Amino acid sequence: MTNEDKIMLDRINDYANEVLADIDPQKTQISVQLEKLKPIMEELAKEKNMKLEDIFIKYMDLASEASIQRENDFQEEFKNFKDVANSLQ
Repeated sequence: MTNEDKIMLDRINDYANEVLADIDPQKTQISVQLEKLKPIMEELAKEKNMKLEDIFIKYMDLASEASIQRENDFQEEFKNFKDVANSLQ
């Protein structure tokens, strides 16, 4: 993920934390959640001279990439924790 990609993802996530704060993602349709994110995505599309759909696709790709990275980081940390725990036995 490039620095520019990270900035974009952070902007959308920060916006999402504000506008989706009172929404239960388990009980709210994805279409409703995406509609709430539309203003920030439109802003980014205009800034980057891209189609709104392209911003959405890029966001989904970046969010997936970030999720995989968080999972890998967690697995590595868990492995380190297990190694330390095993060494104490």
